[in-house]
This record gives sequence, C-alpha cells and structure tokens, in this order.
Amino acid sequence: MHKIQKSRNKAFLVILRTSQREADFLEESCREMQELAGSALVQVVGSILARVNHPSPSHFIREGKLQEVMIEAQKAGANCLLFNVDLSPVQSRNIEKSVKIPALDRTGLILDIFGRRAKSNEGQLQVELARLNYMLPRIGGLGGVMSRLGGGIGTRGPGEQELEHDRRKIRGRIERVKEELKKVHKHRELLRAGRKRKNFLSVAIVGYTNAGKSTLLNALTGAETYVEDKMFATLDPKTRVRNLAGRRDVLFIDTVGFLRDLPHGLVESFHATLEEVTEADLLIHVMDISHPRAGEFYRTVQEVLKEIGSLEKPSILALNKADLLDDLARSLIHHQWPQSIVISAKDGFGMKPLLEKIDAMLPTRNYFHHEQKYPS
Repeated sequence: MHKIQKSRNKAFLVILRTSQREADFLEESCREMQELAGSALVQVVGSILARVNHPSPSHFIREGKLQEVMIEAQKAGANCLLFNVDLSPVQSRNIEKSVKIPALDRTGLILDIFGRRAKSNEGQLQVELARLNYMLPRIGGLGGVMSRLGGGIGTRGPGEQELEHDRRKIRGRIERVKEELKKVHKHRELLRAGRKRKNFLSVAIVGYTNAGKSTLLNALTGAETYVEDKMFATLDPKTRVRNLAGRRDVLFIDTVGFLRDLPHGLVESFHATLEEVTEADLLIHVMDISHPRAGEFYRTVQEVLKEIGSLEKPSILALNKADLLDDLARSLIHHQWPQSIVISAKDGFGMKPLLEKIDAMLPTRNYFHHEQKYPS
C-alpha cells in the first residue's frame, strides 16, 4: 500500500469566464480545477469566480480584481494561485509581482500532473519536452512553483546573465529530448511493423480523462492495468491482446485521456503516443454517460481526434458507467445516442455486445493465433 502523500501547496483558485464561454462554465471549470489540483496533490483553500469580458494583456484581470484575489488568497493562507485559463508569460510574471506568490495556469497544472503520472521512459521524455517548452518563455518570473509542484526547473536567477544561461541550457535540453523522441518514434514504427507481420489488428481505446478506459481494457482483456479515480491516472499507453471468436488476436491499446482545451503543445509532445490512435484499425470512444456534461466531453474528444487526423477512423461509441444511472436515465440513452453500446466496464455489463460489434467492424485478414501477450 502506498502512503497517502500530504499536500505540499495550498492553492487559491482563480476561476475566470471570458465572453466566449457558456453561462455555466464557471461552476464546471471550478470543479475541474479542484479535481486537477487534487491529482497534483495540492490542497485548495479557497476560490474566486469572475467574468472577464476583455482580458488585460498585462495581467488578464484588472487591478481591482487582482487586489481582491490577493486579499482573499492571504486570508485563506494560500501560497500559490491556480488559474483556470492559460496565462501568457508576461501575464504570469506581472501577476506574481503583484501578489507576491507564484501563479500557475491550467496548462502548467496539467503538465505537473503529467510529470507525476509518466512512468515509462517515453512518457517522461514527452512530458519533459512539453514542460521545457512551457518553461522557456517564463524564465525570469518569481517562479519556482513548477519546482515545488513537480520537481521542474527553478526559474529565478539573480541576474539577466544567469537567466540567459538558463535559457541556453533549456534550449539545449529541448533539442536532446527531441532526438530521444525520434528514437521512440522509430521504435514504435518497428513495433507496429512487427504487429502487421503477425497479422495483429489494433483497437485504440480513447475518451475524456477519467471516462473508464483502463477499466474497460481490463474488462475486455482480463488485464490488471492500474485503475484510479483521478484525472490522467493512466498516462503511458498500455497494450494487451485478446483472441476474438477463437480465430484472431486483437491488440487493445489504452491511451492517455483527452481534456477540454487540451494545450496544443501537449498534443505535439505526445505525438509518438497518439500515433497509436492514428494507426489503429478501430477506435472505441469511451464516454462517461453518468456525467452531466457527457455531451460536451464527447465533442472535446471528437475535436482532439480531428486535430490528430483520426476523426474519420471507424469507431464504436461505448457509453460507460451505466451502473450509476437509474432505470429512466438508461431508457433515454438509446434515444439520444442511437448508434452507441451501453456498458459498465466496472461490472462487465454490455461486454458481450461490445465484443461482437468489435469483431464485426474489424477488417478481415488471414490470422494466426498467438498465445503471448504483446508488450506495451
């Protein structure tokens, strides 16, 4: 058993809604940021919600609201601010100078969680690249919050000469990480070539973070993949094999969870991992049908699939966590999502029709039965 790690930071949430967002965005974004903070082992001690029609180029929020944030954060005993929006390097530095405590935006918080979750060498390299690209333009702020949250690079130096030295070091490390990731790319290409020679077909399990992808992988293959009720509990892709209908072996691949407004830099950094999605023969889009914003999460996943060029790939929509619904809600699902399959990966409900649909939708080839598990 792992000991529960105590929170090292006390965060005050600054939840902002711009004019482009819907009316209920603030409450949902606040819940999301609380979940993200919990995944980063950060204690939330307070929050403020505000609408910002015209973000300030210098601080994002106006001086009066910033003073209110500082006062409330001090009252709550916070030692860092977490913003639900992405701040420019200038905005982040100016906010830190004004409130005298580090400020981290949503992308920075997600990167911290990714840094905690990555276990494989590949995952760690991808996270490091994203973190370095994030940190580079932010060198010179009060900084240090990434260091304290997740062991990142400290950014405060005594002078401009040392700051430039830090920048050169980061640029050099970025180039070295990119070279290492090129090797990862070639390795994955060799793995996929080996699968094709053995006539393996692949099914990638995709979905919004915490939709139940790892639980579904376990239910479909009998694997014992790590499952935790937290955002981004699985970061490194897992691959397991199952024989379908006693005549062909299929690889099922669990992938990193998608998220609303997933930073483009993260998508680029995880290119090698996301290739498992683009190269798959079939996708299973897992959706937490019990969540009140399931429809929005569905659209988010579709947007990411479009960004990586996989939107037109054959797919099955699996509406998961049906065990959390009452009878009336279950009866309405099929009217809203007529082409879907309702499942509960947790208790095995719906696995038989899901497997039958997978078998029917996969292309036909000549197959050989292989007993061994294919490595992730």
